[in-house]
Amino acid sequence: MNIDQLISMGPVALALCASLFTWFMTALGAALVFFFKDINQKILNGMLGFASGVMIAASFFSLLAPAIDLSVSLNMTPWFVVAVGFLAGAVFLWVSDHLIPHMHFQDSSNHVEGVPTKLKRSILLVFSITLHNIPEGLAVGVAFGLLAQEATVVELMAAFTVALGIGIQNFPEGAAVSIPLRKEGLSRMKAFLYGQASGLVEPVSAVLGALLVTVVRPILPYALAFAAGAMIYVVTEELIPESQSGGHEATHFSTMGCIVGFVIMMILDVALG
Repeated sequence: MNIDQLISMGPVALALCASLFTWFMTALGAALVFFFKDINQKILNGMLGFASGVMIAASFFSLLAPAIDLSVSLNMTPWFVVAVGFLAGAVFLWVSDHLIPHMHFQDSSNHVEGVPTKLKRSILLVFSITLHNIPEGLAVGVAFGLLAQEATVVELMAAFTVALGIGIQNFPEGAAVSIPLRKEGLSRMKAFLYGQASGLVEPVSAVLGALLVTVVRPILPYALAFAAGAMIYVVTEELIPESQSGGHEATHFSTMGCIVGFVIMMILDVALG
């Protein structure tokens, strides 16, 4: 299949295929539970830090920068568009964080956030990671939604870069879900199934994001900034705090993981996008 045939598939179909890849990478990472029962805290911190770095870089290079450029081309006020979209994305995740019941792996107090529930601890832990994956799926969807505005090879490569970057960080994230679940007492199979299930929200949110910006094209720059705001909220609210466990020495792995993740995503975006 050549580039023209790929573009002819349309933004929604491409977003679905790309997000299925990001889910597959989550499942691949979750499959590490069949080989490991425990995970070193330093390695876990590095994984979470790596995911943070990828998401921070993707938020600017793949989402905010294109939103600014697109706003200029559409004769919009760039600073207003990105500010409104970014804040809306952060508020959306803030509301979701307070409504969807979930629990954090590093919280030994068993504190449940969101609405009261009687769900099992293992399910609540999965919900915590599922929240992370909503903005990632949206990012993939709106990135492919750019093709509705300008269906070029450059835009296609930029969208694939977003999916590739998120897929790369989903691999360690999948392991960071399934292996701790195994430590919680779940069987290897259950830990794997729950771990990969946390990534199933990505194809759903990607398709919804692509559909929305395809049907209502003027909101595309807002949608790009929205996805960026949602991802930065996840990074600062969830990933970075959870990666700072295990003492000062262990946090170095989080910091270096974040830097490496940022650099890899930046190289992918600049070189390919």
